[in-house]
Formats: sequence, structure tokens, C-alpha cells
Amino acid sequence: MKTELMLCLAGMLFFASAVPAGQIEHPYKVLSPISHGNLTIFPVVASSTHDTSEFLTLDEGIRSGAVVVTESGNVAPLIRRRGPYRPPQSGAQVNTLVLINNSKRPLLLLAGEIVTGGKQDRVIGKDRIVPPESDPIDLGVFCVEPGRWVARSDKFGTIPGLAQPSVRAKAMVDKDQQKVWDQVAEARGALVAAAPPPADGPISANGRTTTSYAATVENEEVKKQLDDVVIPMQQSYTQLVHQLRDRNAVGVVVAVNGEIIWADIFASPSLLEKYWPKLVRSYAAEAMVERANGKHVTEAAAAAFLENLQGTHEVVDTEAGIFRQAEISGSNFKVFQLTSLLPNTGFDVHVAKMTNSDAPFTVGRVRPQ
Repeated sequence: MKTELMLCLAGMLFFASAVPAGQIEHPYKVLSPISHGNLTIFPVVASSTHDTSEFLTLDEGIRSGAVVVTESGNVAPLIRRRGPYRPPQSGAQVNTLVLINNSKRPLLLLAGEIVTGGKQDRVIGKDRIVPPESDPIDLGVFCVEPGRWVARSDKFGTIPGLAQPSVRAKAMVDKDQQKVWDQVAEARGALVAAAPPPADGPISANGRTTTSYAATVENEEVKKQLDDVVIPMQQSYTQLVHQLRDRNAVGVVVAVNGEIIWADIFASPSLLEKYWPKLVRSYAAEAMVERANGKHVTEAAAAAFLENLQGTHEVVDTEAGIFRQAEISGSNFKVFQLTSLLPNTGFDVHVAKMTNSDAPFTVGRVRPQ
């Protein structure tokens, strides 16, 4: 009994000392990595977690029909509560989609989730929470399919992955449509170059050459290349998480070619489990287009990256009683911290950290086949 108590106290002291004074308190521990090729993922465990069972994901909401996404101007006015939303009268717009949450659960949206359909595919630009039975909201999106402005389907859906980190960063940090388009073109070119050429000609959608990022990552040849990385990582991670069942695995730190590029941390293991299949595909896409160089990153470096969350500048976006999103800028990084303000919450639902966008990800250096 004494030995167990001492071990428990030692664990508590570790988590208490893991976060330097003055930084945002996120009592996390980085574990030994799993790797495949030039992709390295460090699992992250937490000393405590939160109940996130009420949160609905975008995939769950669209699949059930409880969440409706439509082009701007296509939604009839609907006011359930007083709010600032005014449906645009000018019809469909590139950077606007309208979302309505008809469910009785709050909806969690992550930056980087891709919505397909309508007049073009879009990527969500920021994390946010949409309250239950919401008024129509502006989803806040960027186009990831330049050149198309013709509806193929009125039905909107999602894809099995998030945008890869280099594309995700442009939407979250730069918030500039042209920069998103430029990064999409670069990423698409690199993904196509990394995959064997399809037997039936250029990567296409509906028989035509496509500019769609979503169609590119869903192309069979590209998916095969991604699966070469994703499947082994999924298997290794599943085995590891099973061993860590009682240790609260809540996120990951990600490195490509021995350089840390990203971290995603959630409020609970269940949220991580829901998003993990999409996240690992986005990380694999980034690794797929980078030429392996044999460099390695240490566990200590990953821990230092995660612990350093205090920046020199902060911009806050708040919807009273719903969420608070802080964009924290450091000398060589950005942190995006989404905090739920809903009743009985008050905790960080998702934290994303990335390397500084002033030193952007470089894609197109295709690794040897």
C-alpha cells in the first residue's frame, strides 16, 4: 500500500512539475514515438480529462441529418434565438457556407475539416463550437477547389481526412484565400507526383481533370500511397493506446523528417479516438510529399514543443456562453486554443500547435519510391 501511494504521489509531482511557471497549465506527458518512414508520432497522455460525450462531430451530424450545410442564400430565414446572423441576399459566395445545427447537442468543428459538395469544396478555417438547435451560422470556409463554380450536388458531405498541416495552417493562420489556393496547388502537385500515375490518365473527378484537393486525396492511387503509411501507423497506435487505456491518451505531437511540425490535443480520449482516423491521414499526406532525409527527433524535443504554449501576443474570439478561441503567437510557433463556455464545461476542448507560418511547410520534395 505504501509503495502504491508513493508511486501515485510521484506521478502527481511529475505532472505538477512538467509545466513551467507562467505557462498555460496543460499537464501532459509525451511518450515514446511510433514511426513509419519519415513520419513520427509521439502519443500524449494527460493527468486528467473531461466529459466530452455531449459534443457532436461534423461527420456524425451530417451523417445523421441533424446538421445541415448549404450554400449562402439557399437557407430560409430561421431564428430560434436572438443573434447577429443575417442570411446574405446575394446568393452563393466562395468563402461562405451556412450551417444549421438541428441537434440537441453542441457541435464541434475543427479547422482543416473539408466539406464537399455545392459549387466547390471548402475547408473550415477555425475551430469553433455551435450550440444545440442553432440559428444559421456562417461556417467560415476557404475554397480548396479553385476553378469550379458549378454545383455538382446540393448535398454536402465530408471526407475521411482533414487537410494536411501545410494546407490547414494557411487557412488557420493566414486566413487568405489566395494563399490557401496556392498551398492547395502545391500540395496537390506533390501528392500526384508521389503516387504512381493512374492507368486511366490524370487524377480526375467525374471523368475530368480536377483541381479539387479532396478529390486528389481520395483518388485510388493517392489513397494507396497514403495507406502505406496510415495502416501501419493505425495498427501501432491502436496497440499502444490499448496498452495506455488507463493513462488518458488525448493527443499527439507530429514530426516529419525529424522536424516537429504540429500537435493536436483534445479534452478526452474519446474525442481523440473520433478524430484520429482523419488526423493520421492528414499527417501521412504531409509525410508522403517530403523526401526522407534520415533525421530523427527526440522525445525530449517533442515534450519541450508541447510544454511551450506561452506566446507574446494573443487574439481572442469569443461567443458568449458558447466558446472562446485564442490564437497565441510565439517567436516560432502558433497555438490555437478552443475553450468551451457551455454550462458545466469551462475546459479546453482542442488545442493545436504548429510551427511558425513565417517559416512555412515546404511540399513537393517527393521522397524516393
